[in-house]
Order: sequence, then structure tokens, then C-alpha cells
Amino acid sequence: MNFLSLEQMPLAEVQNRVGRLRGHLQSLCPNASGLLVFSRLGIYYLSGSWANGVLWVPMAGEPILLCRKGLQRSRLDSPLSLILEYKSYAQLPGLLQEAGLPLGEQVAVEMTGLSWSMGELLRSKLPGADFVSGDAALNWTRAVKTAWELDKMRLAGARHDQALNDTLPGLIHPGMTEREIALAVWDAFYQYGHQGMMRMQNAGEEIFLGHVSAGDSANYPSVFNGPLGLRGTHPVLPFMGYAGKVWQKGEPLAIDCGFCLEGYHTDKTQIYWQDETCIPEKADRAQDFCLQIQEFLASRLVPGAVPAELYRACVKIVLQNNMGEGFMGLGSNKVAFLGHGIGLAIDEWPVIAPSFEQPLQENMVLALEPKIGIDGLGMVGTENTFVVTPGGGMCLTGERFGPTFTA
Repeated sequence: MNFLSLEQMPLAEVQNRVGRLRGHLQSLCPNASGLLVFSRLGIYYLSGSWANGVLWVPMAGEPILLCRKGLQRSRLDSPLSLILEYKSYAQLPGLLQEAGLPLGEQVAVEMTGLSWSMGELLRSKLPGADFVSGDAALNWTRAVKTAWELDKMRLAGARHDQALNDTLPGLIHPGMTEREIALAVWDAFYQYGHQGMMRMQNAGEEIFLGHVSAGDSANYPSVFNGPLGLRGTHPVLPFMGYAGKVWQKGEPLAIDCGFCLEGYHTDKTQIYWQDETCIPEKADRAQDFCLQIQEFLASRLVPGAVPAELYRACVKIVLQNNMGEGFMGLGSNKVAFLGHGIGLAIDEWPVIAPSFEQPLQENMVLALEPKIGIDGLGMVGTENTFVVTPGGGMCLTGERFGPTFTA
């Protein structure tokens, strides 16, 4: 049988990423001989293969992909020339030594790519290695998108906007349940090529379609690390929408659903009303304020800007305008960030939060999401995905930021 890859990542693209990763490793882990990558997301980013195994990126020489299963698939999808098979972590030192790419005394490891039990197993099989965390080096490498990645994200963003603003309004109306609306969102997204799978990288975080919240569902207590609450389908799956909640005329409908195309995500929140006459004055004022915050932040997404300083500046504006109550979540749903990096995962670096002091770089991509929860009504606001450029944030998810009407 002769098979061809659906899309092989260009070798130059892999080399670009590996080169930048080595620069971060040299700065953050100067004594490490290279990085062992274990998560499938990390392996794909650096090899082009969604592999079951481990990738060794030495500080000099070619990366080597070691597959526990799926060797043939990896050889189809990855442009790397060194792709081997293994069965146990105990084989890694010997295989790498034979390939002329040995582990050194100190080895950087993608520690978030392993469970605690698998990490302990790795230590037991490689007792002589001194492991240090290489996660920050990998995260900062992924934070700056290449031209190849940006092309995919621009296409995803354009289709995301079309689905939410051109197609979905004709599929939904007050009187539908949140679940029915969620199915309509899926229908609209699939029409534009959404691949159905979305990924989060932080341990324990999951996502399925996103949040569909009508009225006071948007302030329902949430465990998700975001300001928008929702009832979800069930306590074991707090995503999509609740079949028992009907969207009523006079309620805002908040749809916070990411879009994924060829592995890359964009994030966007759209607020829907039946028509303009349904919007209470308080909600209208809060929506306008969120758009002002988005514009303030987007205009400052330039190389050298410090996320923590942007966050503090926005908090100052919020307090000066007496908009603190409900801003970025009502009550226990309040979160201490205003935006997050995005790419192969929904939750990437950097974050517009008080702890992020590393300056922005050109071609980082962030989703900005100022929102306000209104007690007894629901949530309004916005979210869109922007690229950092010297002229400020360039929006990937369209320019239709205000509420959308279904009538």
C-alpha cells in the first residue's frame, strides 16, 4: 500500500522552531544537553507528527523522534529523517547513543507532558540523568507564531467570524434551548471546516465546543478558568448548553466557542439578542465599555509591551468608571486575566495578567476577552483573537465586535 501524508510540515518550518527552542533553552537551561518532549502537542509542534512517543531535541544535531506506536504514520507526516521505534524508556539512552545524539548529564524535560507516575517511571529508567524543566523554553517558543502558523490562524479566524455572524443568526432564535443552540453552533462551524477537536494544554483543563449561556446561565458557578459561567450538559460535562434552559426574549445569549482548523485555534465570543429593542440600558452601557477595553488593549499589542502593565492599566480604567462589579466574572466566577495566548491550544502563553512581566514579541497571538456579568440578566462583552504587530493588534476574527441580532 502506498500512502501519502495529508500535509507534511515543511522541513524549514521544523528547523525554524527547533532553532528558536534552542535559543530559549540556552537562556533558561544553559547546562542542559537538549530537551525531551512527551506531549503529543509538543511533539507535533517540533516534528509535524501527532506521535505516540518521545522527541529528543539535542542542543546540536538533528532531532530524533522515537515512536512507541505508529512508526509508519510518523514517517509519512514528519519531515525528520531520524524516526525510530522503542518499547521502554530504558532503551532511550542506548538508541540515542547509537544515533550519535546522546543524552548529557543534565536533560531538560517537558514535565507537563508527563503524568506524575510516568515521570517517576522515566526517572527509574534513566537513573543517571539530572532532569530540569524545559517547559518554559517550549512555551515561549510556541508563543511566537511563524508565517506558516499565521496563515492557518488567519483562515480559521475568517471562517470563525463568518460562522458566528453570517450563518448562525439564521439558525437560532429565542425559544430554543441552550442545547439546541449548541447544536446549531456545531452545524454552522462544520459548514466552515471546523475539525471538531479543540485542545487545552494546562493539566486538568478540557473543552468541548465551548460555552453557550442564555440569560443567567452566564453567571452560573463555573470551574472553568474563564469569566463566562454556564450550566453545561451535566456536572460531569460542564460545556455546550443545558437542555433545560430556554433562551428568552430580553435575555443576552453569550456564545464563547473556539474554532479549530488544521490544528490551530482562534477564540471569539459573540453576544446575541433578538433585536435592538431587547437590550436594557445597563447591558448596552456594559457592552460598550467592554468594547472600549478591547480597543484599548488591542491598540497596545505591540512588541515590547508588558502584559502585567496592560492588565494594571485596564483595572485602573475599570475602577475609574465604576465597572468593577461583574467585570471578568460575577462573584466567584471572577478571573484575574484579560486575555490569553492561543495557537495549537486554547490556553497558551502569554497571558494578560498581573504575573506576566515578559514583554510581548511580534507575531504572538492573543485572545482578548473583556466581559461583564450582570446580576439577574447574564453576561455581555466580547472576545477576539489578535496578532501582535508594530502597529498594534491585528484582529484575526473579523471586525464585527458589537452584539448580533437574530430578528
